[in-house]
Order: sequence, then structure tokens, then C-alpha cells
Amino acid sequence: MEQYKISFPHIGKNHIPVKKVMETLVGEYGEVILAPPITKRTIELGAKHSPEFVCVPFKYTMGNFIEALEAGANVLFQIGGDCRLGFYSEVQEEILREDLGFNFTFHMLKITGGNAKGVYDCFKDMNPKLTMPKAAAALALCVRTIYAMDGVERYIRENIGFELEDGALEAIEKEFLKEIEKADSVLQIGGIYKRTMKKLEAVPINKPADAIKIGVVGELYVLMEPFSNYFIEKELAKFGVQVTRFITASYLIFSPQHNVKKILSQAEGYCEYEIGADGTDSVGKSVVFAKEGYDGILHLKPFGCTPEINSIPIVQRVSEDYEIPVLYFSFDSQTSETGVKTRLEAFYDMIQMKKGGKLV
Repeated sequence: MEQYKISFPHIGKNHIPVKKVMETLVGEYGEVILAPPITKRTIELGAKHSPEFVCVPFKYTMGNFIEALEAGANVLFQIGGDCRLGFYSEVQEEILREDLGFNFTFHMLKITGGNAKGVYDCFKDMNPKLTMPKAAAALALCVRTIYAMDGVERYIRENIGFELEDGALEAIEKEFLKEIEKADSVLQIGGIYKRTMKKLEAVPINKPADAIKIGVVGELYVLMEPFSNYFIEKELAKFGVQVTRFITASYLIFSPQHNVKKILSQAEGYCEYEIGADGTDSVGKSVVFAKEGYDGILHLKPFGCTPEINSIPIVQRVSEDYEIPVLYFSFDSQTSETGVKTRLEAFYDMIQMKKGGKLV
């Protein structure tokens, strides 16, 4: 019996639910081999074997694939999107197979719009014992896991800057992730989530009523993979800031709020037509943050990301109309971590002075 060894790129902590569902779908016919956690070597490998001016998510995921293949993977999955992300799989497969000599099977899955039948057929080819009810149960478990993880992350993101005991919230999340990896039912996931939220809410925090609030918008990969943005949200929280981000796995894949009509209604007066990929969302959520009285916005994108480049002048109009400062970051494999931290600190100082009435 052929044994499939499946792997896929990292994006934040979302390997946990993806591994869970893939293990069920492939069954006794294979196993899931996680790519090693992203390190400097990952990006160096990816950059070395990628076109020079390709966007940085290509380089990171290329590094993931190389390290996964080195670890024995023979089936790779890549996600597709509505921008150049949709072409990653073809180019990466060519490089990995023809230039680097790896032997494997490659599959591309679309991240938005849904392709449940295609996913089922793909795994049915590997696992003849797979049934629709079993696949549906695996998907339900995956969905519940994603929502639970995003809920915990959201609470931590908005409160970690105000915890009285450093590391308390992240320690609870670490235990939560261990439990969630072992859980094998939707009911279990629900119970773990409820217990975890009670623990998180019991952690003493000192959040002032007028706490500085900063919203984060931009391209999905550099928002969701903290290694690619030098853990910018955590750095920001060190200043005692409430950080809010809408783009998560649950928002992108399942939320009814993630549709063109809804987003264009949020961006009314600034966008009449869809920009593409996450660009429209960057405008719409910038308007939301401005109207809700946030003190600043971070806009994150890969270097050369066309949809986000197109969104920048519109986001700048939002900034001018609502007098809300926006800090733009463009990330590549050569981006300076020191430069990111320096600009972030200066942005915070400026917001603090503006909020205190010392900046005209």
C-alpha cells in the first residue's frame, strides 16, 4: 500500500486545524509531515530558489516546501488566491521538480470561494475508504478548531499589552493549543475553548478607558504569519496598545462579512469597484477603524503586492479625511528588523503626543 506523506506551508498557527483534517481525510494511507517551524534558514532557502522580485509569501512558502521535502514529504498542498498567489503552485512545482530534482505530487486549493468537492476528490484518490460523512465530520472539526483558535488569539491580541504579569496570557494559549491538538470532537473543542476563555478573562489586566487602539490591515500572509512581519503585533503591544485585526482564517474562509458587497459598503465613498485580493478589504477596514475612533492604522504588505499598492492612495485619503495616522510597511526577505522596530516606536510616540494634545 502506497504511503502518502503530506505537507503544506505554515501560516501562523493554522497548521493545527489543517493537520487535524488532513490526517482524518488520508486515514491509514498516509501521514501529515509538518514543515519545520519557520526560521532564518527557511527564508534563506526560499529566497535562494525563488525569482528575485516575486512577493515574499512565495519565498517563505517555497522554503517551507523545501524543508518539508527534505523531511520526507511526497505530497504538497498550496493555497491559491485572487492575485499572484493563484500562480504560486505552478511556478513552485516547476522549481522544486525541475531545478531541485524533488519527486512529489502537487495540489493547489483555492483559499476563498470554497472547493469542498475538489478537496474530497483529491483525498478520495489517496484514501479509497474515505466517505462523505467522514469528510464532513473532519471539516466540521477543522472549522470549530479555527474559530476557537481565532477567538483566543483575538482576546490576547487586544489585551496582551495590558496584562499585569508578563507572559500570563501566552502561557494559557500554549496550554490551549496543546489541548486543541489532541481534541477529536467538536464538543471537546467547544469545552476547551470555554475553559480557556474563562482562564484568559481571569488574568488581571490594567487597560485604561482611553487606551491607544491601533488597527492592522493589509495582505493576508504578512498579517497572519508573524515571522514574516517580525512579530509586529507583539512588538506594538509592548507599548501598551490595543491591537485589532480582522483578517484571520475564520474571517477569510467562513465569515459572511468577507464578501465584496459588504466590504464595498464599508469602503463607500472611497471604493466603487473591487481592487482585488485583500486591497478592497484594506480600504474598508481602514474606514471602519477611522469611524470607530482608533488612534492609528498599520498597513502591511509584501514588497510589490499590486492590490495593496493600489489600495495605498485610497487608504491615505481615509487618513486625511479622518485625521488618523497610517504607517505603511513593505516586507521582503531583506527587510531590516531594526528598521521596522524603529519606525514602529516613532509611530507610537507620535500617536501618544497627538492623543495627549502635544502634536498639532
